[in-house]
Amino acid sequence: MKRLIYLAVVLVLVFALAACSASSDHLAAIKKAGKMVVGTSADYPPFEFVDEAGNTTGFDVDLMNEIGKRLGVKVEWVDMPFDSLIAAVQGGKIDLSIAAFNYDEERDKTVDFTDAYYTSEDALVIMESLAGDPPTPENLEQFIIGVQSGTTQDAWLTDNLEATGKLKAGSLQRYERVDQAFMDLQAGRVQVIMSDYVPAKALVDKFGGMKIVYQGVLSTGPMNIVIPDGDKHLQTEVNKIIKDLQDEGFIDALAVKYFSE
Repeated sequence: MKRLIYLAVVLVLVFALAACSASSDHLAAIKKAGKMVVGTSADYPPFEFVDEAGNTTGFDVDLMNEIGKRLGVKVEWVDMPFDSLIAAVQGGKIDLSIAAFNYDEERDKTVDFTDAYYTSEDALVIMESLAGDPPTPENLEQFIIGVQSGTTQDAWLTDNLEATGKLKAGSLQRYERVDQAFMDLQAGRVQVIMSDYVPAKALVDKFGGMKIVYQGVLSTGPMNIVIPDGDKHLQTEVNKIIKDLQDEGFIDALAVKYFSE
C-alpha cells in the first residue's frame, strides 16, 4: 500500500513538473522565435478593426503590440472568426488571443485568462425608425434579435431567452461578424442587436439611422486576454505588463484615443 501511495505521489509530481515545464517552454519558445502569434476578430471597432490602409488596428491591437514590445518580441496578427479563437488558442494555432473577451466559466474550462485590462458594458441597438415601444432587457423576447456568435451576449441571450423558451423559433439570429448583424438591422431582417457598448456606438455612427436604447451590464464586465490553459509563466509575465501599463497611464491614454466622444 505504501508503495502504491508513493507511486501515486511521484506521478502527481511528474505531471506537475511536466505542466510547469511546458508552460515555461512556451514562453521561452515565444522569446526565442522573436514573435508572438496573436489571434483576433478584426470586426469590432474600436477594439479591433481593419483601417482604410488594410492594417489591423484598435485599442486591443495597440495594447497587445505594446505587450509584445515589452516582452521583446514582434506581434504577428491572425484575423479569424470570433467563435474560432478559443479553439485556436487551445489547439496551439495561436499563442494567445485578444478580442474584447469577457471571462466566463465555460471558456475557463479550456483556456486561461490574464488579469482584466478594461471593463465593458452591453448595448441594445435599433433603427431610429422602429415603431412602438423600444426593446429593453425585460421585453427583448418580443423582438427579432441579432448577435455575434460566441460572445457573452450570445451566451446571455441563449441562457435567459432561448433556453427558457421565451423566444419564438427564428427570433435569435447569430452572425460570424458583428458588422453583418448591423447590415441585417439596416435591411430590416432583425429588429435589435445586442453587443458591447463601445463597438456598438462605433457601428451606429458608421451605419447611420440607428440608435442605442440601452446601455448597462447584462453579460459583460472586465475584459481579459486569452492564453493557453495552465500557461502560468506567460500569464504571470503578461499580468505584470498589464499592471505596469495601468500604473503608467498607458491604458487610460488608449481609452482616450479610441473611446472619446
